Amino acid sequence: MATVFEIPLLPQPQKFSIQLGATTYRMGYVYRDPFGWFLDLADVNGAPLVSGVPLVTGANLLAQYASLGFRFGLVVQTDGVNPDAPPTFDNLGAASHVYAVLP
Repeated sequence: MATVFEIPLLPQPQKFSIQLGATTYRMGYVYRDPFGWFLDLADVNGAPLVSGVPLVTGANLLAQYASLGFRFGLVVQTDGVNPDAPPTFDNLGAASHVYAVLP
């Protein structure tokens, strides 16, 4: 059974370290108006693994990077009537959430 937990975010650009499974990563979130939020993921030393991944709902954000061997997925979902609404500048971490899914 998969383990799902929310990655705590604020509605502002940010960078932080996070442990997912046995590995520590650096995550960065940036808002590029008018396109929306994007994710950068690096190793613990800051070496880029994936950059500029748009925060879209309804899919594993890392699925297209399966060859990199990530042992987790990332999904975005918005509260309310439309869970597939994209995160806005003001609602990331409040009404729009990023979840890590570990096997």
